[in-house]
Amino acid sequence: MKSTTLLHELILTTAERTPDAAALTAGAQTLRYDELASLCQQVANGLVSVGLARGERVAIYLDKRPEFVAAAFGTSLAGGACVPLNPLLKPDQIRYILRDCNVRVLVTSAERLPLLEETLTGCHDLRQIIITGIIDELPRFEAITAHRWEEFLNAPHASGSRVIDSDMATILYTSGSTGRPKGVVLSHRNLVAGAQSVSHYLDNHESDVILAALPLSFDAGFSQLTTTFYAGSRIVLLNYLLPRDILKTIEREHITGLTAVPPLWIQLARLEWPPNVGQHLRYFASTGGRMPMDTLHALRTRLPHTKPYLMYGLTEAFRATYLPPEEIDRRPDSIGKAIPNAEVLVLREDGSECAPNEPGELVQRGPLVALGYWNDTEKTAERFRPLPTHLTGHNDGLVLPEIAVFSGDTVRRDEDGYLYFIGRHDEMIKTSGYRVSPTEVEEVLYATRMVEECIAFGLPDPTLGQVIHAVVTPARDEIDINALLAECRIHMPAYMVPAHIEVRQGPLPRNANGKIDRKALARHAGEES
Repeated sequence: MKSTTLLHELILTTAERTPDAAALTAGAQTLRYDELASLCQQVANGLVSVGLARGERVAIYLDKRPEFVAAAFGTSLAGGACVPLNPLLKPDQIRYILRDCNVRVLVTSAERLPLLEETLTGCHDLRQIIITGIIDELPRFEAITAHRWEEFLNAPHASGSRVIDSDMATILYTSGSTGRPKGVVLSHRNLVAGAQSVSHYLDNHESDVILAALPLSFDAGFSQLTTTFYAGSRIVLLNYLLPRDILKTIEREHITGLTAVPPLWIQLARLEWPPNVGQHLRYFASTGGRMPMDTLHALRTRLPHTKPYLMYGLTEAFRATYLPPEEIDRRPDSIGKAIPNAEVLVLREDGSECAPNEPGELVQRGPLVALGYWNDTEKTAERFRPLPTHLTGHNDGLVLPEIAVFSGDTVRRDEDGYLYFIGRHDEMIKTSGYRVSPTEVEEVLYATRMVEECIAFGLPDPTLGQVIHAVVTPARDEIDINALLAECRIHMPAYMVPAHIEVRQGPLPRNANGKIDRKALARHAGEES
């Protein structure tokens, strides 16, 4: 079997081995591996023809469709780096990402383009826009050239820039505890090693049919693509409106594997499942937070022959741990052990290893550790740090340090080596499977000019994991909460809109550093809720 070292080779290698096998289904359309490989090559030809240089960024602002996959893997074939954008993001957020990582080419749809026309003029490095779907007249921008997708694919065959497995393959944007989202830079090695590792413990094989229900801009969502293509199986792309649509697709397409986040599993567990689904659904997996025990029990009751996998990961290392199905009954609250080809350490602040059941920081080493954060030296230095030599298994004579990712999450390891999640060091809000920066919420609230001061934080919620709670003081005598929420819905994705807005007369309490005391306000709100 030909070795795979680069992202696009996940498709090309399988196409050489089984060209007629089904690779991708979207609605009524199914592409074979040879067809998908050809489409990726056409995208690469088009990108080379418009001058894409090695490592330049290609942003993809599409829902789940074949063009998304072809654009992502075609970018890799051309020698560039793809930047998947969450379809739920608003124009201001898209503008920030396009500017932050100096995107050169944008792939979007005729339906989405009108949302961005004013945004794109401020993106100084953007030179090409590729538009899928039917568009009567191409838009005109200063210094930006627009192309129809079908015409773009007609470029002559061309070889892309030479890349190796340590080169950048993609940038996935994830919210940080403060400020704007951070771009996590992942190499070809990160992505291919992740595909090999995950497909190994999930036992993916050519006869599998994987349902892509998560956004492809998520590490777990993008992983559905890489593991599927590595195994040579088929992926089904689904843009669902209701959770029931997922069940219908599982039944119709004979899905064998589904990965989702806990809030979605909670919704699915409350539905009546088709009676024969368990005959072909081989496994279900959960990532992006802790699955409630009653939800896990309900799913296992409905799917007694389907293997459950509980997983933990961080975008900075793509995947970290999983709990094997045979351990579910003994330790259902565990996040398991390190995935294959990775090592997970539990360290004290001084860098020494914790004793069994002693809380410490989860630190991951190995080929899945990302290259750092794009354009952010300070945050990269905080998260990606050298490991002491005695923790690496290297000889003292090796003078170059090994870089590991320090997660910021507190865990403990039991006597048998299984890990348990305790909490986060930072103040991230985890709601509906999304990581939300409280500062991003606060920036939008301030931008309305209706508030004088504000602070945002998460409160526990049995369905969503957390809900966003904001405390505000009025900029004038009164504040119209409905008008404030209306402004939020205009400038935020739905999952970022506060579920509760508490109005106080200012000023808000401060901590010893003179900052608004987020923890005290969150504690007070939690006591009253």
